[in-house]
Order: sequence, then structure tokens, then C-alpha cells
Amino acid sequence: MSQSDIPVIIPGIVRIENGPVLLGGQCVDCRHRFFPKPALCPDCFGDVEQAELGSRGRVYSFTVVRTKPPLGLPRPYAVGYVDLEESLLRVFALFDPDQIDLLQIGRKVSLACGPLGVDSSGNNRLRPYFTIHADDENQ
Repeated sequence: MSQSDIPVIIPGIVRIENGPVLLGGQCVDCRHRFFPKPALCPDCFGDVEQAELGSRGRVYSFTVVRTKPPLGLPRPYAVGYVDLEESLLRVFALFDPDQIDLLQIGRKVSLACGPLGVDSSGNNRLRPYFTIHADDENQ
């Protein structure tokens, strides 16, 4: 099975073509952005349209989880918050399991999407995750 045959874990959270971009929502009235996209704006109850949130940011905070992981994630795995450059939004995300030892607060990261774990039925799924950006000066 090729990567193009594997569905994204949650449809509508990432666009993969031409490089991965995180998708969320933007209120048509108050213009606030959200990840993931809510049905209605929680601030003003306005309609929310799909919006590209970006693919680059900096690590705000992270933790490495070393207990038995859920849904076929690797052991250990890292999660945390990323401040996106393009949308100025802070999102909760997975980090590249092969770069756990390189994670630091403030490091530049880029969005990737690949086969990582399974869904609740045990089927392979693509998940968005952040990797250390190639031009990060902290390397």
C-alpha cells in the first residue's frame, strides 16, 4: 500500500498536495482562526470557513510520552504546542518520532504528513506532525 492510498486520520485537517499545510477554520464575521475547524465560531457564533493555517512554526512547549502509546503510535512519541508563523495560531501537535532528542523550545519546525499509527479499527492512517526545520540555527 502506497502513502497516497492511506487516508488522513481526520479528514479536513491537512492538505497534502504541493507540500503539507495545516487546515482549520476562520470566522467570516470576527476573522478569528481555529484548529480544528469548528461548526460555528465559539466567540461570536458566526459561520466558519475552511482556512489554511500554515506549515511552519516554532516549538512553544513539548513533552515526550514514554508509556504505552495509543493507536499504534511509536514508543516514545512527543506532543506539544507549535506557534504557527503564517496564522499566529498556537496548535497542539505531534512531533517527528525520529527527532525526539532534537526537540527544544523555540526550534523552528515544519509540517510533514506520513503514515503514523492507526485508527480505532487498526487501519493505517496518515497524521500531520512537525519536524525540525532544515534551516534551524539551533542545530
